[in-house]
Amino acid sequence: MSKRIVAAAGFALLAPSLIAAPPPVADPAARVNVFVGTTNRGPGVVNGGNVFPGAVLPFGMASFSPVETPLPGKAMPVPGAGGYEWRANGIQGFSLTHVSGTGCAGTNGDIPFMPITGGVSMSPAAVEAATRYASLFAHADEHASPGAYDVALDNGVKVELGATLRTSVGRLTWPKDKRAALLIRTSDSAVGSNDAAITIDAAHRTVAGSVSSGNFCGTLAPDRRQSYYTLHFVAMFDRPFTVGGTWTDRVVTKGATSAHGGTTYGSEGAPPGDKGSGGWITFDAKDGAPVTVRIGISYVDEAGARANLAAEAPDGTTLETVRASAKAAWNDWLGRIRVAGGTDEQQAVFYTALYHALSAPNLNSDVDGRYRGFDKQAHPLSPGQHAQYVNYSGWDVYRGQVQLLTLLDPQLGSDFAQSLLNQADQNGGVWDRWTHITGATGVMNGDPSPQTLAAIRAFGGVRFDLKRAYASLLKAATVPTPGDLSKTGCPVLCVGQRPGLDRWLSLHYMPVGAPGWGGAADTLEMTAADFGLSELALQAGDRANAARMRARSGWWRNLYNPRATPEAGYIQPRNADGSWPKFDPADDDGFVEGSGAQYLWMVPFDPAGLFAAMGGRDAALKRLDGLFHDETGALAVTRAGDLHAEMANEPSIGAPWLYNFLGQPWQAQAALRETLVKLWDTRPDGLPGNDDLGTMSAWYVWSALGLYPLYPGRAELMLAGPLFDEAVVTRAGGKTITIRAAGAATDAPYVQGLTVNGRPHAASWLGPDFIAKGGTLDFTLGATPNKSWGVRDLPPSFGPKL
Repeated sequence: MSKRIVAAAGFALLAPSLIAAPPPVADPAARVNVFVGTTNRGPGVVNGGNVFPGAVLPFGMASFSPVETPLPGKAMPVPGAGGYEWRANGIQGFSLTHVSGTGCAGTNGDIPFMPITGGVSMSPAAVEAATRYASLFAHADEHASPGAYDVALDNGVKVELGATLRTSVGRLTWPKDKRAALLIRTSDSAVGSNDAAITIDAAHRTVAGSVSSGNFCGTLAPDRRQSYYTLHFVAMFDRPFTVGGTWTDRVVTKGATSAHGGTTYGSEGAPPGDKGSGGWITFDAKDGAPVTVRIGISYVDEAGARANLAAEAPDGTTLETVRASAKAAWNDWLGRIRVAGGTDEQQAVFYTALYHALSAPNLNSDVDGRYRGFDKQAHPLSPGQHAQYVNYSGWDVYRGQVQLLTLLDPQLGSDFAQSLLNQADQNGGVWDRWTHITGATGVMNGDPSPQTLAAIRAFGGVRFDLKRAYASLLKAATVPTPGDLSKTGCPVLCVGQRPGLDRWLSLHYMPVGAPGWGGAADTLEMTAADFGLSELALQAGDRANAARMRARSGWWRNLYNPRATPEAGYIQPRNADGSWPKFDPADDDGFVEGSGAQYLWMVPFDPAGLFAAMGGRDAALKRLDGLFHDETGALAVTRAGDLHAEMANEPSIGAPWLYNFLGQPWQAQAALRETLVKLWDTRPDGLPGNDDLGTMSAWYVWSALGLYPLYPGRAELMLAGPLFDEAVVTRAGGKTITIRAAGAATDAPYVQGLTVNGRPHAASWLGPDFIAKGGTLDFTLGATPNKSWGVRDLPPSFGPKL
């Protein structure tokens, strides 16, 4: 037993609020380890969290980060989707854009800059030059923190990076005894490009250009390989340079000042080679003085990039100033949740998770408010909108990340909701599942937009056009489009907002063979979408359609087969004629990134209805125990096989909270603490699975606070034991949520008692008023379960009846 638990037990008669908490973390940014999540933890987990360690601000457009490559001398894996892999040993450039935590290649890595110490005789686009201009490096020579990244390359160049919202700033120091040259590989986005251009202007110490790219996850669907955004850049240097030349495909032209041409797209996640363009410049570095480069970017045009640069990093801006501002911005956001207590490791894991949760969505509008829309036209911001955001991994973020962002800043949530509506308006009324810059990629399954917008409103993000958004989403849920009937891009990148909607409306489930990814998973995602739409209908004052959509949210029952196996019923794939194909609950056939056993529990809005279908509370409890315990009875939260939970991925992360609905919240508390401790730490492999634009990290933040927004589109919170002695959440506008936990310790996950605003609270959940008004939670925790707390006033289930 830890000394904290002993101390808490010794003062059990004292009110929790009278037990002094340790001081809150004063400098949250200093607790962040940006290398967490940059590698994997063994077989079955690819490239860890797929995050990147470079310089970026919260929700920033610009992110200056290394792009790695495996070089000879050591067998290393290729970089993950974030462009970085802790075990890789080479760097081939420092690119201006990245997206955090994606599970597919193709999220930017645009316009890599690479300092070299030799000449350029072979085109960097040539296949045989793939690693010619890269450099080895060692982690001992690499340092990074929020808003800053440094590395001393083996070629002798010291690289120091920083960022503002829309600009990148770098300081490069070459060895005095070597040539000083800088490659600008304009065409070399992560998975290629279809066009690029560069212009070198030595007289004004400027290099400008653009790249047209996209192709996120395009290697999974040959019919979806496409460019859908153009990034413009303007780079200004504080020292004179000499034109080195340019290249186009395999041809090098020394002394040339312009070039254009893309790499095209390959079939294996990388450009095919021998294609592309860029240029290089040289410096007189014999005095050893560094070169500072300021780079503005814009998705609108070159004028936008210049204006962004002038506004955020004007002439004379120093790297130190940029980094100080970046750290202040990060401390502003990270400091909106001040934790106290816990171990140094736990504080570091918490603030690293919060850092990653604040990495998306990403700013898309320029300083003048213009942004490039899905229709490829320039648009102003909508009335009341402060910024346009992009990069929406809907299947992931509706499970907790958008709720966390809106909790911290309702205006940000509102702007994000308006951004999604703007994109849908510009995309023919189609709300895409996974938007990437100005492109609709169709990645994943279901229709996550209704529950996303409902959740944003439920958590206080009300400053967007609800009337138009609701009308658009209602039409999308009731009127099939040609895209909904098409199998283009399927299974992973289906073009329709609701693939197979005609089948959904006629059969009331998604059958085997319909457009989509997997009929059973698609059915569950559709019911979540309809539940979210029913909530949005209530917010819009349309009770008739709220009831209609709530009824449709119960259609998951059409896939519940009580005789799926000889032992038990499951939600399983079903043929269009009503027959049931062969089924194995350990199989993922008909599901998405999970097995039938794991997906059985994904009815988070109506657990009571699910339990009834299983045969009642006792039967459901026995099966939930089987999900979270292996054959020896030990907790099973990861890698215990497909019949057990996998808390490293989204299909399972809501399941522990279902114990609250079964009157055994202490079991949720145990499973959650096991997950927090076992799957998360501060090593490079300390983030389980793809972070998916901050989704998994947001789950950690919520769970460490002892809270979770389980319902898709509502603001009730599930409760469990907090990890820290105290946490204070400060929302924009000054409202606060204070969470105190007497007896908090790693091995004390169990709630012994709780007061809410000073009054005893025996329920394992909170109503939506708590989010709206704020307040104080005083937990008392211990090392043994209290099996009398949270057993009666169970969380509500929202079945078809309103």
